[in-house]
Amino acid sequence: MSEEVPWPFAGRVAGLIAGSHPLADSYHYEHLATQLAEIVVHANALVTAETGLPLPGDPEVVLVSRKEWVERNIASFRHILAPAERRLVESDQVSAAVGRRLVAAETGALLGFLSRRVLGQYELVLPTGDQGDSIAFVGANILAMERTHQLRPAEFRMWIALHEAAHRAQFVGVPWMREHFLHLVERMVSAAQLSRISRARVLLDRALSTRRDGTAFIDERGLMGLFASPEQNDVLDEIQGMMCLLEGHGHVVMDRIGERMLTSQHRMAALLKARRSDPKTAAFFRLTGLEMKMRQYELGERFVLEVERLAGWSALDRAWAGPEFLPTASEISEPRTWLARTS
Repeated sequence: MSEEVPWPFAGRVAGLIAGSHPLADSYHYEHLATQLAEIVVHANALVTAETGLPLPGDPEVVLVSRKEWVERNIASFRHILAPAERRLVESDQVSAAVGRRLVAAETGALLGFLSRRVLGQYELVLPTGDQGDSIAFVGANILAMERTHQLRPAEFRMWIALHEAAHRAQFVGVPWMREHFLHLVERMVSAAQLSRISRARVLLDRALSTRRDGTAFIDERGLMGLFASPEQNDVLDEIQGMMCLLEGHGHVVMDRIGERMLTSQHRMAALLKARRSDPKTAAFFRLTGLEMKMRQYELGERFVLEVERLAGWSALDRAWAGPEFLPTASEISEPRTWLARTS
């Protein structure tokens, strides 16, 4: 029997949840496809001028359906998880076949849910497993947002492109960033080795501590944080600090440029903030650990703005000097501590 996770099954689960949208088959979709490449080129130039981070060349721009977005991410997962796949699915010592199917089902459900919400994604790893430099836009979701909220298409599309161009600047303009991020992911996956018995012990200990301390049983890290080993928790802290910086920096850059050139900037920003805090999805976010990602925007933006207030915008350039200069999870809430350490 194959020892691989049944990724096609993950794709089928995701497809059932993702569904389709009528606008995906309309002439609006074709028109969007012709615009995006030109919009991204313009966004790259604006982000380079704003950040000082070099953006050589232009990325591949791909307009995808929800199903295609899922397929591209599954292909990337297969490449990233391949070295640790067997340990990942057998780490709890249950039947290997059941373990593999559970991993596939959980991954498929998460990707299916996200495929209904994601607008754009800068891709670090291409579906082929090669180093990525592409931006994938989910056409149906963009069109649906524009129609539902009566947004100006030209402005909304530029605004989304600015966010993805900012992420591209971080991973292309900072030479070591891509490899460092992928190394953290590899460490996180490789440390997945809790046994079935230890997982039961984790649940019992957590139940007792939450009753004693009045804390939440599942915190913003979701199930991943609940079952994380001490080593994984250390890596999670590194990832959290890094992603807060990147999301906050990207968000501020997008808004700053938007304020100067997009008349509907403030309305779009308010809409996106409300979308992230939608109570209908709060339970799912907490369970899956996506709550941590949602907080990265807020915490990271606060960090970036406070660093700028204390030491000027150029002080953020310290973070691009090397992995050791990235803020830790605790320093995100204490910008003065980060500034003191990196001065």
